[in-house]
Amino acid sequence: MTTKMKAALFIEPGRIILDEKPVPEIGPNDALIRITTTTICGTDIHILKGEYPVAKGLTIGHEPVGVIEKLGSNVTGYTEGQRVIAGAICPSGHSYACLDGLHSQDGQSSRHGLKPLGGWRFGNTIDGSQAEYLCVPDAMANLAPVPDGLTDEQVLMCPDIMSTGFAGAEAANIKIGDVVAVFAQGPIGLCATAGARLRGASRIIAVETVPERMAVARQMGADEVIDFSKVDVVDEILRLTEGRGVDAAIEALGLQSTFEACLRVVKPGGTLSSLGVYSEDLRIPLDAFHAGLGDNRIVTSLCPGGKERMRRLMNIIESHRVDLKPLVTHHYTLDDIEDAYELFSHQRDGVLKVAITT
Repeated sequence: MTTKMKAALFIEPGRIILDEKPVPEIGPNDALIRITTTTICGTDIHILKGEYPVAKGLTIGHEPVGVIEKLGSNVTGYTEGQRVIAGAICPSGHSYACLDGLHSQDGQSSRHGLKPLGGWRFGNTIDGSQAEYLCVPDAMANLAPVPDGLTDEQVLMCPDIMSTGFAGAEAANIKIGDVVAVFAQGPIGLCATAGARLRGASRIIAVETVPERMAVARQMGADEVIDFSKVDVVDEILRLTEGRGVDAAIEALGLQSTFEACLRVVKPGGTLSSLGVYSEDLRIPLDAFHAGLGDNRIVTSLCPGGKERMRRLMNIIESHRVDLKPLVTHHYTLDDIEDAYELFSHQRDGVLKVAITT
């Protein structure tokens, strides 16, 4: 086996380049997978821009689809050559957070205080998936076999985008017959729309302005799609709901304006489910918050990971409950990943997600 591999490396803000580095070594509880397909996430663009700090020389990426190349000596139940995925969040399975059911927050506490994102390791605290090979830590907690008959592209959204979007719908506690608004129809918002439909929402109102995304939103289950550039979104949603407001609003963009709009359209007793990554402090207007007397819930979610979560998501795809292939709009090879970053970071040509193959 070769000792060097190609990988997309963070160099400095504004520079992620393709270069060579050693193939990862694995420990007894790890697995080495040969990446066959991965993708670029909006979080990777935050890293590229220097808005989220990572170490110089780190391999970026957290959405792996691949084949097991080598197994650590303690890893059982898997075979070399087996097709697998691993979640963007790769919990250890034995931390306090994991044993409390908060797998995404694995390792989040320390003597220096609390910090979120503890379970997000790929492309954050360890080398990630935009490479020819990837070391998956705690493999028995994280490797999920891909069912026969499913292609790489069919399962490519599972590690992050699908898991995150569905988590937004799950955290919103959507009940059969609920009316739901989903603000922004990027990849995560589209998955939140699909998740709301699967949870039993009878009416889904999507908010978007890009025509291609508006069309995909309808494919994912939106009943109405409001163009926020043409109408006052709050007024329109209140009109559509005859003044009642929505049972749940899912925020999938990460802006003060969309967060506040969600607050203003949620009914008393409703839920604001926040998925956006915010880059500045949020304000909660007193009137939109009903002075704290509205029985409202504001909840946040971080992409659930681990092999059981991945298995369940692939079950949804295998049973044809949802088809996320329309989210893959562009294809590049790893050799051309710098061009893929240029396209994705500038959101050109109607891009939603880019499939990167090795």
